[in-house]
Amino acid sequence: MGTSEDQGRAEAPSARPEASPGTTLALDAPAGGQAPKAWIAIVQGFLGSLMMLAGSIGAGWIANGSPMVRHWLVIALRTEGWGVTTSTVLLTVGAMLLVRSWLRLGQRLKDWGPGSLRSVVIAVTAWALPMVFAVPIFSRDVYAYTGQGRLVLEGQNPYTTGISSLSNWFSLGADPTWAEAKTPYGPYFLWLARAVVSITGAQPDFSVLLFRILAGVGVVLCVLYIPKLAELHGLSGARALWIAVANPLFLISFVASAHNDGLMVGLAVAGVYFAATGRHLTGILLVTASIGIKPITVILLPFVGLMWAGPTATLARKVLFWAATAAISFGVLALSGIPYNLGFGWIWAILDPTPGYTGYSPSGFLGQQVESLANMIGLPGGSLADGLRTGMKWAGMALVLLLMFRGDYWRVVRRMALAFAAVVMLAPIIQPWYILWFIPFLAATGIRSDWQIKSLYIAITFFVVFGAQDQLSVWSFVQLNVQVSSLAYVVALAFTFYLLALDVHTRKLLVQGKPSEWFKRKAPWQ
Repeated sequence: MGTSEDQGRAEAPSARPEASPGTTLALDAPAGGQAPKAWIAIVQGFLGSLMMLAGSIGAGWIANGSPMVRHWLVIALRTEGWGVTTSTVLLTVGAMLLVRSWLRLGQRLKDWGPGSLRSVVIAVTAWALPMVFAVPIFSRDVYAYTGQGRLVLEGQNPYTTGISSLSNWFSLGADPTWAEAKTPYGPYFLWLARAVVSITGAQPDFSVLLFRILAGVGVVLCVLYIPKLAELHGLSGARALWIAVANPLFLISFVASAHNDGLMVGLAVAGVYFAATGRHLTGILLVTASIGIKPITVILLPFVGLMWAGPTATLARKVLFWAATAAISFGVLALSGIPYNLGFGWIWAILDPTPGYTGYSPSGFLGQQVESLANMIGLPGGSLADGLRTGMKWAGMALVLLLMFRGDYWRVVRRMALAFAAVVMLAPIIQPWYILWFIPFLAATGIRSDWQIKSLYIAITFFVVFGAQDQLSVWSFVQLNVQVSSLAYVVALAFTFYLLALDVHTRKLLVQGKPSEWFKRKAPWQ
């Protein structure tokens, strides 16, 4: 049905995107060598990561069943006011210092010449290493993974049963909010969770380490294949890797928090690369493996099918290859549901999403405004807001269909990235790490050095600030003069103001000129 591997590579969708007037792509940078003193940013980021490691002991998520809670240092840091306060400040300042280090690394490697890829890989390694040993921060989802592994090991189905059915489940450290929820993960991740629990006996700390290793496999796959995918599109692999993997939200979410999304994204990136270089079956199987971790990457399958169909495909041929791609992927997943009697539960994980919305998602924010205005004039604000959020969600799916049928074949990976971004950004619920699902594909197909990269700076910083104040673990009996969430928020905002207004280097990234000059400029019509 397809071409040979060599022919497929010759027809890979790897044309270089065109830059808009007045902007530059990474490959347009001067061909000089590596920017001097990149090591300064790397060392600074390593120190920030060490601070986060230290702060996590007193403010991170420790399971109730962990022996760590009986260690004298942990007791001091988590029961004494000075310990909790110090840990919170260390964690927050460390995260913000990592943000600055990422920004400065990009400035120091601005030419993206020879040696820049090596510098970014060293930075990723150095910044991630302390996080491997940190207490989980910014999220405690990793403890739910242990519970779901126990469910499978005990012969129960996580697609129909919550971890609250387990004996002594509270000691696992999972968030009670989701104790009765069905798992949203694919069968392969449940296999892996079962394997982890069978090795660790559900010991919380050892289980976290193994789940981190699994997420780390995804990080390694991203390090390997994002630069290759970017170079396939005529872009700097080093710059794409810096944008997608060296950013602090990626490292915190996929190393410190150990989200299984890291493995999902790594498999998806590898699969898209293989499909784009003509090895279509390998690409389909890798994307299928990604779906088996978390089903959201099913969105990528139609675009992998387009790569397989080739640049001259008629509509009938596209439909044929879409069907073949779906048959292979869903057939493999159907067989994968046989072990442990998991069946097709992963399908319901897609069709039965988590209810509600997040206030910072576009549809969540707009819905709140519509609800307030409608209530003021006597209209049913809640119903109108729900309708708006539902409409925006379906608009995201409509954009996927549009990008499937319209667009240049040579930009099919870019179309896929935009489709993925539309589904995420128009959904009512956006967790901070959700934007990391599509950023690698945007980075590999071109993020310009204009409003596009500035928007990324803002998004990454926003979610790091949000996580720093939203996900702090403080024992309920500890008496504090100041709420740690408020303390973290003030520290993070102060550091953000420093980056934006006072730091002579980073303030150039968003605004031009000195702060004293910002309000002296004339408007264009003056």
